[in-house]
Amino acid sequence: MAEAHSEARRIGEAIRQARVLQRRSQNDVAATLGYHQSKVSRLEAGRGTEDIRVLRAVAQELKIPPATLGLAPAHPVASATDREADDMHRRTFLAASIAALAPPAASAHDDLVKALLPGLTPVSTGSALDTAVLRERVGVARRLFYTCEYTELERMLPGLIAGLRLASSSAGDRDMLSALLATAYQTSTSLLLKQHDQGNAWLAVGRAMAEAERSGDPVVLASSVRVQAHVLAREKHTAQAVTLVRHTADQLTGSYDQRSPQYLAAVGLLLLRGVTAASGGGDRAATEEFLAEAKEVARFVSLDRPDAWANFSPTNVALHELSALVAFGDSGLALQAARPLMRRHIPVPERRAALWVETARAYSQQSRLADGYQALRIAETCAAQDVRRPAVRDLVADMAARDHRRTLPELHHFSRRLGVPA
Repeated sequence: MAEAHSEARRIGEAIRQARVLQRRSQNDVAATLGYHQSKVSRLEAGRGTEDIRVLRAVAQELKIPPATLGLAPAHPVASATDREADDMHRRTFLAASIAALAPPAASAHDDLVKALLPGLTPVSTGSALDTAVLRERVGVARRLFYTCEYTELERMLPGLIAGLRLASSSAGDRDMLSALLATAYQTSTSLLLKQHDQGNAWLAVGRAMAEAERSGDPVVLASSVRVQAHVLAREKHTAQAVTLVRHTADQLTGSYDQRSPQYLAAVGLLLLRGVTAASGGGDRAATEEFLAEAKEVARFVSLDRPDAWANFSPTNVALHELSALVAFGDSGLALQAARPLMRRHIPVPERRAALWVETARAYSQQSRLADGYQALRIAETCAAQDVRRPAVRDLVADMAARDHRRTLPELHHFSRRLGVPA
């Protein structure tokens, strides 16, 4: 572990030296790559070096030989040997990430990543638990996600994954256990994406897809495809994410009046992921198509509470429509769409926070920084931990940077309280 930590620091120093020699600022390099300055800062400090895609982009921009950053040369057509080598590099940097992120005592993030690493069996105490008990614990994990209790969720997931893997290794209801394991890995993926840890999110979603296929349950498979599309979209592979959602949804849509609530929720959430991916890629036609289908599904199901197996309802559809308008830069229409939602009872904290964060983005697009700040403060009252995730911190950093004359001292105080770099 100490060697991995040292390797991460060596990579960070190599990036810093290359940047300084070219007389470029962190902000300049980050802006060229489409990142926030804090991402380059973290890399130079030896954090986040598990993200192979980011390292390749930085290496190309700063003209650093890939081998210097521990990367195998990129080939237009990768052979099986190349892919294996790249996977070995990826695992090396996953280990480096653990060391770089972890304090002297093992952290919850450290434990979660260890639980996800291939070939490693998480430590579980005692005998295998009953399937019903494990199902209940998976439900608790989902509730922790919807209520934005991310710290507690991150502490819980490694033990839950260990218990599920132990139970699935013995004789029993393996299909059901695979379905539960897939759900635990899906939840891990979503949590890691909230933390902007795309490198380990890829690892988690790979495990989710494998277990979903073993379960043979189309609902579980649709949910795993949904989180895989989320990872693809986050990595700017929006066209692939849209295609994946479209292909899967085509096999599941129809006969809504004859489907179970779980089935409909899985399909609905998959379609909403299509909305996010398509709008993020600037595809209005696909966005409108996914929204229309999601609204049709929402006519037959409404699971709008924190203890639901999946949070899908007409309100969730409306929130994604709002988010799409913000993504397209239609801030005026977005604020019009947000107003009726502000008067609606939204029982799920994550969804309530999403409403106010998207509203803040719309205000920010109109340079109404004071209104945006107020919206963020409301979001914080809905789900304090959700406001501290990197995506929102980046929004706050951008808003604070644009207040050149510091006419909003409360915004800058809020920024410092969230730990946003000045």
